[in-house]
Amino acid sequence: MKKNGMLNSEIAKVLDDLGHTDTLVIGDLGLPVPPGVKKIDVALEIGKPSFIDLLTLLMEEMEVEKITLATEIKEQNPSQLVAINEIIGEQSDVVFTSHEEFKKQCITAKAIIRTGEATPYSNVILQSGVIF
Repeated sequence: MKKNGMLNSEIAKVLDDLGHTDTLVIGDLGLPVPPGVKKIDVALEIGKPSFIDLLTLLMEEMEVEKITLATEIKEQNPSQLVAINEIIGEQSDVVFTSHEEFKKQCITAKAIIRTGEATPYSNVILQSGVIF
């Protein structure tokens, strides 16, 4: 039995299978999951686990070269954007796109992990990097 790190077996399996440029999405309660994309729903109740809790853990477990956020987060949820920036630092390129385009990009994700987050535009696409 694992003692630390990602204990959720479904998420751990997705992380193990990621290759360079594959994407993984962390979403809030309302993010739609396109047909054919694996959904891992970790929501326990509204707010738990939070988007930030999961992003923090995934940034420790995953080599991320690019992060995509909806442009709308800048005005609709600036405090969440501040928290995201504190977690990612300068580790990855950050790209902003419209929420509609963001949802279109989710179609190619290896998985979408839905959290209990209930604040607007608390969604991120993490693009896998390479460790060498």
